[in-house]
Amino acid sequence: MKRTDPKQIASIIDEAMARAGLTDTLNEQRAAAAWIDVVGPAINRYTSRRYVDKGVMHVYMTSAPLKNELSFNRDKLINAINRAVGTDVVKEIQFH
Repeated sequence: MKRTDPKQIASIIDEAMARAGLTDTLNEQRAAAAWIDVVGPAINRYTSRRYVDKGVMHVYMTSAPLKNELSFNRDKLINAINRAVGTDVVKEIQFH
């Protein structure tokens, strides 16, 4: 039996996720979770639901004026979320 060099547990988990085809799903979940860190708790208070599906982040807001204001900053939000995740997961944000 050939002996291999030790690996970090994070790299082993990443390899297993890639083999199972779950890397995209995990990154989508990370992007949805990053919403709180990107917009902060004050804006997150008006968010009722959020998820990412096929590169589109769907964000359900309870405040129409805030939804309108965030739609003007859509590109900045997309860049900040992708930076937080570490890869380009979100291509578009739709506010509902």
